[in-house]
Amino acid sequence: MAMDYSKVADRVIADVGRDNLVAAAHCATRLRLVLKDDTKVNQAALDKDPDVKGTFKTNGQYQVIIGPGDVDNVYAELIKKTGLKELSTDDLKEVAASGKKVNPVMAFIKLLSDIFVPIIPALVAGGLMMALNNFLTSPGLFNPTKALIQLNPALKGISDMIQVMSAAPFMFMPVLVGMSAAKRFGANEFLGAAMGLIMTTPALGGAAKYWNIFGLHVSQTNYQYQVIPVLAAIWILSILEKWLHKHLPSAVDFTFTPLISLLLTGFLTFVVVGPVMKTVSDWITNAFVWLYNTAGFVGMGLFGLCYSAIVMTGLHQSFPAIETQLLTAFASGKGAGDFIFVVASMANVAQGAATFAIWFLTKDKKMKGLSSSAGVSALLGITEPALFGVNLKYRFPFFCALIGSGVASALAGLLKVEAAALGSAGFLGFLSIYPKTIPMYVVCELVSFAVAFALTFLYGKKNMKEEVAVVDAADETATEEVPAEAQAEASKVSAVKDEVIVAPVDGKSEDLSQVNDEVFSQKLMGDGAAIVPSDNTVYSPVTGVVSVAYKTGHAYGLKSDDGAEVLIHIGLDTVNLQGKHFKSFVTQGQHVNKGDKLGEVDLDAVKKEGYDTTVMVVITNTNAYTDVDRVESDSVKHGDSLVAVAAH
Repeated sequence: MAMDYSKVADRVIADVGRDNLVAAAHCATRLRLVLKDDTKVNQAALDKDPDVKGTFKTNGQYQVIIGPGDVDNVYAELIKKTGLKELSTDDLKEVAASGKKVNPVMAFIKLLSDIFVPIIPALVAGGLMMALNNFLTSPGLFNPTKALIQLNPALKGISDMIQVMSAAPFMFMPVLVGMSAAKRFGANEFLGAAMGLIMTTPALGGAAKYWNIFGLHVSQTNYQYQVIPVLAAIWILSILEKWLHKHLPSAVDFTFTPLISLLLTGFLTFVVVGPVMKTVSDWITNAFVWLYNTAGFVGMGLFGLCYSAIVMTGLHQSFPAIETQLLTAFASGKGAGDFIFVVASMANVAQGAATFAIWFLTKDKKMKGLSSSAGVSALLGITEPALFGVNLKYRFPFFCALIGSGVASALAGLLKVEAAALGSAGFLGFLSIYPKTIPMYVVCELVSFAVAFALTFLYGKKNMKEEVAVVDAADETATEEVPAEAQAEASKVSAVKDEVIVAPVDGKSEDLSQVNDEVFSQKLMGDGAAIVPSDNTVYSPVTGVVSVAYKTGHAYGLKSDDGAEVLIHIGLDTVNLQGKHFKSFVTQGQHVNKGDKLGEVDLDAVKKEGYDTTVMVVITNTNAYTDVDRVESDSVKHGDSLVAVAAH
């Protein structure tokens, strides 16, 4: 059944609100809209629209997934009906950004997130090595009184080596933070690293504890394990460096800007900034530890009850800065460990459990698919798909999960479960937990899952019945009203045959879930595979007709002679390049054979422009098949089997 573009545009306009539309653009698969007020969108109507494959919000844009070959026609109708000016996706980003009101608190949280997220892998590696060493040196795990290295002395050498390696990322934290913060503040990254090295050099804190500078006693404080003092120091460094670059002549800028920037920043850091910020840092860490020790399991329970609500606001992005302080205190033997990680794990598992309960309760195929993938994601530590895609849509699963998280977090506080490292805040989080408390951690996770699942299922079993019945009744009525269209669609589905879609490019094959774009990773457009390309040429993966050939060359749609509808999308957001670095050899309506050249892309140039070059191969009529399976293979050449589809 062909899509009626005019009617789809009418429905989208009605559901988002004609007067609510500010601007619109489109890419290969989605309408990208800027709205005055997202809360005025009739989300329920869009979710039930058979021609809308999904919606989501990002970067100030409300995006409506229509699909390749159709989205540009729907967009044209929308522009004609609303009178909006046609915009490129870059233009739309500027419109979206200009309409945002900057919240100082959220801006500060984003700043912390931008600085700490890049260095988390180093902290995770160091923390997990620390946990491994605790596993080797903690008595009571394999013997009532002796540690593993005492039972097997041959392990002592490897234990000592791991101890040295695990301490380094925390001991020299200012170097990591200095480099990342310098990049974020717009300073030279290596000057940031140099400032971090200055603050942690072993010469500090020696026999001479003070420098006598013109009668001023300056403490030789070593800032190992510190975070806040180096953040302040790099901020000052960035201001000085930018000012010097602007005012020094180019002939001396290269030499004297680094010298003066480091010299002045170092002096200010050791004299004023460092001591003040270290005191602030100690206050913050001590306040959290005091709260944990004083409030105990009650405080943990309340924190768990609120954690997912905090995630909704984005405030959790500031937690890594606090957790690194707790972990560095733990690494230096001055703290108990990271209890925030434990609470986050309980909350994530609870949201995942509530999502799985919805999978059992709903009869909607679209929601079943979303809830299953989002549930697994939440159990592994990523809750946004579960929160925003499922639980908040129904509301009650979100609150049931809060209760499950609160109960489990209180139990974890009672049992003194603490983390020795950062990691995946979910079922795999046991790797980050202090070894002696791993069994209790697992018990708490199971409690979180059981409570959230049971509450959601029992409440929803009664309260979701009427909603599902209404949807089913509406579907039956629609079928009775348009039997001819239903029969045509049924015949279209039954016409597909089993076939194998081959790789259109050379490269490394991956599951779609690994793609850094939720439309593809959540398989909202359909199932398929992804390839990290190693060659510039794109070949046809099927024998059939080119249904979509974008002028920009970044995407192709094909319909195979056996019925598969295939989308090849080269890179993420590469539509913004407007065809730059892409070359297309085919036109819409052209018949191609498997292996024919579709186009070329300069991968190196696209990467230099800052774009992810991953190629997505999506079967957009996935629902027409009983099975769509990626052929397991680490690397592929064009023409190798990539996706196998099985007809009904």
